Amino acid sequence: QVQLVESGGGSVQAGGSLRLSCAASGVIDSIYCMGWYRQAPGKEREGVAVIYRRNGIRLFADSVKGRFTISQDNAENTLYLQMNSLQPEDTAMYYCAGSVRAACGVGLVPDTRLLDYWGQGTQVTVSS
Repeated sequence: QVQLVESGGGSVQAGGSLRLSCAASGVIDSIYCMGWYRQAPGKEREGVAVIYRRNGIRLFADSVKGRFTISQDNAENTLYLQMNSLQPEDTAMYYCAGSVRAACGVGLVPDTRLLDYWGQGTQVTVSS
């Protein structure tokens, strides 16, 4: 089992920055890929940035390319999401998730059960 705990959310004005953290514990070596997902009220959950842990390949949703960066600290078992130039449309609950298969992806999530582990989420609110 793996436990994921997000932190770092908050309220910022448009143009500001936040860095989210996801602390992982448990059988970390079983995780093939991890990612950051978000869900705004009334909208479907979507993947915004994922990383494949062994080869470091990163994928980003078009809406965040050039603004968000995903990174991992394997020594600390922590996943990060650096978010710059935040816009009101980035307002959402942000979740960290992991998969023991190659189930991580960007874009709409058809079924959250496709990923094996989810954190509880951290709220990001961007005001104009």
